[in-house]
Amino acid sequence: MLDPIEVQALNVLPMPVLVIGEGHAVIYANTAAEDFFQSSAAVLKRQRIDDLIAFGSPVLGLIEEVQRRGASVSEYRLDLGSPRLGSDRVVDVFASPLPSQGDAVVLMLQERTIAEKMDRQLTHRGAARSITALGAMLAHEIKNPLSGIRGAAQLLEGSISDDDRMLTQLICDETDRIVKLVERVELFGDERPSERDPVNVHDVLDHVKRLAQSGFARHIRFSEVYDPSLPPVAGNRDQLVQVLLNLIKNAAEAIGEQAVDGEIILTTAYRPGIRLQVPGSSERIALPLEIGIRDNGPGVPADLVQHLFDPFVTTKAQGSGLGLALVAKVIGDHGGIVECESAPRRTQFRILLPLHQLGQGSQRKA
Repeated sequence: MLDPIEVQALNVLPMPVLVIGEGHAVIYANTAAEDFFQSSAAVLKRQRIDDLIAFGSPVLGLIEEVQRRGASVSEYRLDLGSPRLGSDRVVDVFASPLPSQGDAVVLMLQERTIAEKMDRQLTHRGAARSITALGAMLAHEIKNPLSGIRGAAQLLEGSISDDDRMLTQLICDETDRIVKLVERVELFGDERPSERDPVNVHDVLDHVKRLAQSGFARHIRFSEVYDPSLPPVAGNRDQLVQVLLNLIKNAAEAIGEQAVDGEIILTTAYRPGIRLQVPGSSERIALPLEIGIRDNGPGVPADLVQHLFDPFVTTKAQGSGLGLALVAKVIGDHGGIVECESAPRRTQFRILLPLHQLGQGSQRKA
């Protein structure tokens, strides 16, 4: 057993920590490790490290090297990806002996994935904004001629046969469809600052869930895992509704209408350790408010996960590829980031947002 002081010291660390004993058995897991491995400490302590990571992982050799040398060893950019953890879990591993427990080894994992996803998110944000000029151009150069084409088709309807009238109706329908697509692209060109107020994310999630359950997601079971003490976010409520409705609709479509066990899990959490470096500045913005949307659909193809938020990238046969790009833009405008992790029957979109500031600062409200 670990000394109570050792337990307290390890438990307050924000990085996942495991203590590995004889036979690679897990004899301790801190709170961060529970989050990382998505299992309670009690469950983890009934397993071996071999059961938690991919077969043949370099971590196993790292443990044996520490036991053999009796000294600390570090390895960087090790991929712990597995069906259990997902396909993209790159970590730095710090392993040290724990003399008070014989040959026990302390493993501390520093996940690089978060930082790299933040960098990627800034790229997504830039990609979304790079089509701002395209949106403005489309609004002027395409919508006006389309309205003329539609008007001409309507005029023709009064002087042609019923059979030909089907063709004019087709022209009207297709011009309407193109106008709607152009209007979606045009949203990227809207650089006007929106009003920001303190927003209760749970109220927004409940509102979006009701909308979904009354329509496209009526066949899906919803579960909530909320942190009730979550403070408000500084945001535009309508835009956050739009973002979350888009993500929930994507989750419902991924599950499919024929699924009998479809489930969407809505989560919120307070993560005080997440900070984002602002480009061109030494300022680091805290992003402690986390909103998660997880579904048990088939997952996103591995080659598309890193590009999901790029404009015109889609997994849908009839999709425009603008929905998630717009999500990235709106969340970026809120000073946050959005990321995706996907594995079969476990796809999660996670939004990280800053707190609503009160005066010169803000404190977490209970």
